[in-house]
Amino acid sequence: MEENSSLVYGLEFQVSNRIASHCSILTSRTLFVTQARALASQQAESNDVRFFVATQSLKPNNQLHVVDLNEDSSALQSRIFAHPYGEVWRLTASPHDPRLLASCYSLLKGGTQVVMETALLTLPESLEPKDSEQEFLAFEHAETLATSEYGAEVRTTEFHPSDPNQLACVVDGKIVLLNRGEAATRVVAEINAKNVPKFTTGRWSHFHQGNHFIALHDCSIRSYDVRDPNHVVWSIEEAHSQMVRDLDCNPNKQCHIVSGGDDGVMKVWDFRNTKEHVFARSDHHHWIWSVRFNTYHDQLLLSSGSDGKVLLTCAGSVSSEAPEVITAADVVEQVGASEPREHLADGLLQTFDQHEDSVYGVEWSTADPWMFASLSYDGRMIISKVPKQYKYQILL
Repeated sequence: MEENSSLVYGLEFQVSNRIASHCSILTSRTLFVTQARALASQQAESNDVRFFVATQSLKPNNQLHVVDLNEDSSALQSRIFAHPYGEVWRLTASPHDPRLLASCYSLLKGGTQVVMETALLTLPESLEPKDSEQEFLAFEHAETLATSEYGAEVRTTEFHPSDPNQLACVVDGKIVLLNRGEAATRVVAEINAKNVPKFTTGRWSHFHQGNHFIALHDCSIRSYDVRDPNHVVWSIEEAHSQMVRDLDCNPNKQCHIVSGGDDGVMKVWDFRNTKEHVFARSDHHHWIWSVRFNTYHDQLLLSSGSDGKVLLTCAGSVSSEAPEVITAADVVEQVGASEPREHLADGLLQTFDQHEDSVYGVEWSTADPWMFASLSYDGRMIISKVPKQYKYQILL
């Protein structure tokens, strides 16, 4: 894939027996374009650039697309799985098992009631169709998690960062902890937040031995200790002036998180001091739906929103690669040496505006730290790269 170029993958309902390749560029042959908002990147065994996308259609034949990028030929290849359970609102990929995904979906029950459920989906070892006449691939195993007694809206299912058997489901105003046993996944604990009608979403903290789970509620952010359901470790009340939509944890700098919300502001917080954010940008013109730290170079942040844009931002001053304070001794050592390294300045680096609809998801590739995918509601997934001038400024 060439620098400063993008590849476009168009989701569509398949009406033929095609399983393998899609064009990397949308053409007039695209039929029955469907909506989508669920995007995830391959987390475990990150040797290949792979993204997962799922459709959100009222029709019963929803699909999950496994999209691989061949970097030598810049070609996209997809495998399409039937997802008959309902319209998909969120996907998460296991950091331990490359074949395991969690899907949160909505479906109609009793003819009138819309509920949200979640299932663990296991891909087969081989993604090649066994039968050339087979229209869609099938999951090797699908397990619907028993969350109905805790609420009707499952917002997300999150895999624990270090324990492959532990999961957390955000259901209404509860955080339900589950353990994957040999027979079935079972509930082992429940955090029932007081005075919180419904959470928006949540995420495990990468630190604190994996004992903290961070959840969003209205305009606030709260962290819970899963060992003590009644213990709120810290909270940021009124973190945004409007609803907080998403958060991410800095994988390289402890205590730092990023959040984005309906106020169009992206904020980085050090939750050791919850009174004030340490970095903020308001470059979006509408709601922010997704925010992500770069896994390797955490000064790079991605955000996407209802303004149809994906923004690449630098927050180097608060990253793990922040420039060190130069002392008088350092100045003496630099006398006669080459000019000091010029660090990437804080602020908006690049606006990616190829989308024509709200961009609900953005994810970095774990195989290539300079590559990322974004997904808009019209079913367009675009794979892009960090512009080379910023890449070289970070590396050199």
